[in-house]
This record gives sequence, C-alpha cells and structure tokens, in this order.
Amino acid sequence: MVSSCFIDYVLSFAIYFTWICLNYTQNIAGIFTKTLLVLFVGALAWAYQAIQPPPPKTCGSPDGPPITASRIKLRDGRHLAYKEHGVPLGAAKYKIVKVHGFDSCRLDAVPLSPELVERLGIYFVSFDRPGYGESDPNPKRTVKSMALDIEELADQLRLGSKFYVIGISMGGQVVWSCLKYIPHRLAGATLVAPAVNYWWSGFPTNLSNQAYQQMLPQDQWVLRVSHYAPWLTYWWNTQKWFPSSSVIANSIDIFSSEDRKLLMKILSTRNHAAQVRQQGEYESLHRDLIVGFGAWEFSPLELDNPFPNNEGSVHVWHGDEDRFVPVMLQRYIAEQLPWIRYHELPGAGHLFMVADGMWDNIVKTLLVGEK
Repeated sequence: MVSSCFIDYVLSFAIYFTWICLNYTQNIAGIFTKTLLVLFVGALAWAYQAIQPPPPKTCGSPDGPPITASRIKLRDGRHLAYKEHGVPLGAAKYKIVKVHGFDSCRLDAVPLSPELVERLGIYFVSFDRPGYGESDPNPKRTVKSMALDIEELADQLRLGSKFYVIGISMGGQVVWSCLKYIPHRLAGATLVAPAVNYWWSGFPTNLSNQAYQQMLPQDQWVLRVSHYAPWLTYWWNTQKWFPSSSVIANSIDIFSSEDRKLLMKILSTRNHAAQVRQQGEYESLHRDLIVGFGAWEFSPLELDNPFPNNEGSVHVWHGDEDRFVPVMLQRYIAEQLPWIRYHELPGAGHLFMVADGMWDNIVKTLLVGEK
C-alpha cells in the first residue's frame, strides 16, 4: 500500500509541475502575442509608407525641373504655364482656350492649318493643367477648381468677357466643369472624345455596367480604386503584383486599329514627352484619375443649356470605335441633353482628331458652323 506521504509528495509534484507548465505556456503566449503585435505594427508602417506618394518635383524648386514656359500666378499662389498660338491676341476675332488630355501638356497643340487661322482670325492658348508640364501641382484640385483656373487664366491674359473652350479626352471633363461653373464666360464649347465618369448620376445602371465591362480588366480595377479608395491610387499604379493602368503604361492593347495608325503620326512629331510627367506622376496622372473618376458634386447629364438663345453652341465629337471611352455613353448623354450637337465618326477611335484636316473641321464647326 502506498503511504500517504508518498501520495502527498506526488500530488505536490504534479501541482508544481502543472504550475510550471502553465506559467511557461503563458510566457510563450505572451512572447507570441508581442511578436505578432510588433509584426502587425511593422506591417502597418510599411503599408503606410507604400501608399504615400513622393513629393512632387515642382518646377523652379532646388531639385525640380527648370522653368522655361510663360506662366501666370493664380490667386492661391500656384503658377499656371501656358503657350499662345495663332494670330496676335489684339487682332483675334476668336479666342480659344484648349484643355489637354491625360498624360499630355500645353505643347500638344491643336494643329490648325495656317490658312484657317489667318482667314478666321483665331487665337488660342494651351496650358498645363496642375501637376503637368510646368504648372504647379494642386493637391486640393477639384472638378470646380479647374474651371476657375481657366477663368483666371482668361482674365490675366485679357481674353475678354467671353471665350471658347475645347477639351480633349480628360480635358473634355474639364469642359463639363466650365459649362457648370462659368457658363457666363463661354462663347461656345467643344468636347473631343471626352472621358466619362461611370459613376455620374443619371446613367442607367445596366448601361454604365455594360460600358464599364468593355474596358480591360486592369483598367477596371484602376478606376475602381480611384473611385472607392483614392488613397490607394498611387500604390495601385506603382505596385508590381497586379497589372496597373494600361494607359499609364502606354500599352498598345487599348488602341483600335485606326488609332494605331494615327499613333505613329503622333510619336513621330512628339519630342516633349519627358516634360509631361517631369514633376511626378502622382500630382499629374494619378490626381487626374482621382478627380476625374471620383465622386462629382454634379452630373453633366443634369446640366441646363448654357445658350438658351442660341448665342453659342456645345459640340461633342466621338468615334464609334473608341476603346478608351465607350461610345454608348456619349450617345446617351447626347440623348439626354438635346442642346448638345453630337458628331459621331464611323470607324474612328480615340485619336481621330489628329487625322489630316480633322482639327480644321472641329474648330470651324464650333466657330462658324461649317462642317
């Protein structure tokens, strides 16, 4: 028979051993918990750093590109770079502000024929939108601020009480802003292959979804991130895990067959490509995506006719083979806004405006109604 002393000894040892095991387990659990916490904090710090865009290399700053363009100083202290074309301002009958598109700048001018410029007396000014070329970035850029920048540019250059605006692609979105916020300053407007925000109110859900699905999957994700998680836009377009914007990457896959022919013409004459993104991609390309495809405070489909007495006109030009902006959305906008003069070009892609003679047709139609 086992003595009670021995039983007490065994029980005591078992209790002591259990206490040691429990204490050791708690220590291990504590170490494991602390390790996880450190790793979690480290991951958060890495993620925060990864989504932060680098500061722009502003023109004229110690580490930035030099200033070579004519510029105006805006009320908020920013500078806007511009380039004048055509007849001298004092001799001009028609004054046009041209708004460039995505990944472009003031140097991508409208190639009007000299004969048309002289015959009609056309002056036009192209400018770098904020963050592009030599215009200062605007971290506070909004849909409305772009229209006000244009109005201030026109005032400082003394274009007069009224002027025309022409916007290309993403620049077309800026023209919608002008029609909303400064219609009293406009003599007329033209939107050339204008970009469309799939989240504008007024689009039937099935229509916007159908158009959205026509984009490359990688571009669908780019716009989805820009709209729903704009703070991730920089990371998404610079990470290497998933395909990012085909447009930013200059992928040939997004161009139609007609566009590819015209693309060679553009590339053969474009010698300023390096200037477009020279201040950094975030405040130019990425900011464009955030503003252009974010939540707008108005929808172009709800605009009233800015020229109810036919004192001016608004034109939209679009190719039915445009693979950047689905034509079905432009058709719907034109149907909802009967005061829009809609020009659809069969077989044309997104770059149709650079075809020989096309810009002359677009500008003549705006200014004098010729086709």
